[in-house]
Amino acid sequence: MNVGVCKLTLRLPENQSLKGKRRVVKSLSERIRNKFNVAISEVGDNDKWQIATLGIVSVSNSNRQVEQALDSVIAYIEESREDVEMVECEIEAISGF
Repeated sequence: MNVGVCKLTLRLPENQSLKGKRRVVKSLSERIRNKFNVAISEVGDNDKWQIATLGIVSVSNSNRQVEQALDSVIAYIEESREDVEMVECEIEAISGF
């Protein structure tokens, strides 16, 4: 079994409140979850209304599939959301459970 973990920090420059942040993060998370079949959740910066830290996890039999899934999610976020700016992205693949 192979597991890929991605920690993604996003900047929401047009956002004005925590309520607005929750709306953007929830919408983005649901779309990613449905489109790519990965687990995604907000894992940090919960009290900051212009920064969101997301954790994304993919599990597969192949390390290559895990990396492709996470790369696809990152590309999707960069291409589809003009109101979101990617600040930092860390990917780690773990194999051999």
